Amino acid sequence: MNVFEYFKKKGIDTIDSSFYTKIAAWDSWYRSNVRNFHQYRVYHGASNYERCQRKSLSMAKKLCEDISDLLLNERVKITVKDETTAVFVESVLNAANFTVQGNEYQERKAACGTVAYVPYLTNMEIDDQGRVVNAEVKLDYVMAKNIFPTAWENSRITEVIFVFEKTYKRKKYAQFQHHKLEPWKDETTGESLGFQYVIENSVVLCTSGAGRELTPEEWNQIPHFEGLAARVETGSDQPQFVIDKLNIANNVDEDDSNPMGISLFANSVDVLAKLDLEYDSYANEFSLGRKRIFVSPEMLTNVDGAPVFDPHDSVFYQLPEDYFKDTKEAMHEVNPTLRIQEHEQAINNDLNLLSFKCGFGTQYYRFERGSVVTATQVISENSDMYRTIRKHEIILGDALTDLIRCVIRLGQTANVLGLVLETDITIDFDDSIIEDKQTERQEDRQDVAMGAMSLQEYRAKWYGETEEVAEQKLPDQSGGILM
Repeated sequence: MNVFEYFKKKGIDTIDSSFYTKIAAWDSWYRSNVRNFHQYRVYHGASNYERCQRKSLSMAKKLCEDISDLLLNERVKITVKDETTAVFVESVLNAANFTVQGNEYQERKAACGTVAYVPYLTNMEIDDQGRVVNAEVKLDYVMAKNIFPTAWENSRITEVIFVFEKTYKRKKYAQFQHHKLEPWKDETTGESLGFQYVIENSVVLCTSGAGRELTPEEWNQIPHFEGLAARVETGSDQPQFVIDKLNIANNVDEDDSNPMGISLFANSVDVLAKLDLEYDSYANEFSLGRKRIFVSPEMLTNVDGAPVFDPHDSVFYQLPEDYFKDTKEAMHEVNPTLRIQEHEQAINNDLNLLSFKCGFGTQYYRFERGSVVTATQVISENSDMYRTIRKHEIILGDALTDLIRCVIRLGQTANVLGLVLETDITIDFDDSIIEDKQTERQEDRQDVAMGAMSLQEYRAKWYGETEEVAEQKLPDQSGGILM
């Protein structure tokens, strides 16, 4: 089905479809499978050709992996001050496999610009008055291609449609989950209570065009959508979703108000293409650059019409009839010179350009012995990478905090006892990889010399000892040397 045809049918306005074409293009680079680029033809003369798959360095994937590992890894510490609330939040995140999925979706965010986290209630018990007695809090993850903003302010998405695709008995279905703000009134007095978020669900059978919308009775017959409510009133003016994107201005859409994020490599696609061309040429240097034998047409078959040479062997190249009429040769041999060093230099130059354009600085990647390795370097506060990571942590920190708040609110709705919504939440990112350890160690040595740091504190910090053990290992005052 065409999602935008469905939106048009329902009178829903969202971002222009051309932007989602760009998201699809970024995703194809991330997967190293760009149409009409990674598939190409090699001609052997006349109309004889073979289809080839272009070899790829997969640098788009590598960029996304590296930035995700720097942003959200197992060493990032999320602290919720209230103990009861902390235990509940941890249980929800563990059930959602957030340690693994969180990192994966940081990678997908880097690839396509945006991801979303959608907490929700399931296995609900409802009393006679329609109130939730008990429920479980779960978490959905949504990729950029399935996020359709319908309202936003100052680049912050306030209303959105999420699309969840499911398959049942070889038929494809799409669930449209619309989060929107509506006026909220007291049912008894009619008094205005401000605004609340409402979640409206619909299920569509994916056929041609806009698809066929199912009734609630129909979709409840499908296991994936059994128990799905057509409308949910959250009773809160806070969204039940969190949008997470890279902290990069969206310059790829003509609409400057577009609140969606862009890929980490959105402005470096030309470099990615050049790198894959260079690497494909490098990888084929030993096969396509080997000995070539140019032959006249009469040499291709014997008197019985059987082929003399393997038509798929790229060593042999058919030339037009009478091509050798001046030299009177039937065959001509060419032995190309392998250009290994030139290829490696070109690849390294473009790796430097790519890493610079994507915020990693220069010399972060290098091409050695046929593969890309990450350079070992000291990264200071003045480096491009340090500033890049700090910049992206601003949005990520807010997103994680909003997610935890949302989980707590849903926990309170589910009548989990002892939860404190306004408890302090801190996100401590692991910045050890972007710290200048040598400089820090030298500064600590100076502090020891000035008396601002004790020797046992120094040993405990840099030797991984307890202060008691460090004190026992201190040199005597007569002549010890600080290592």
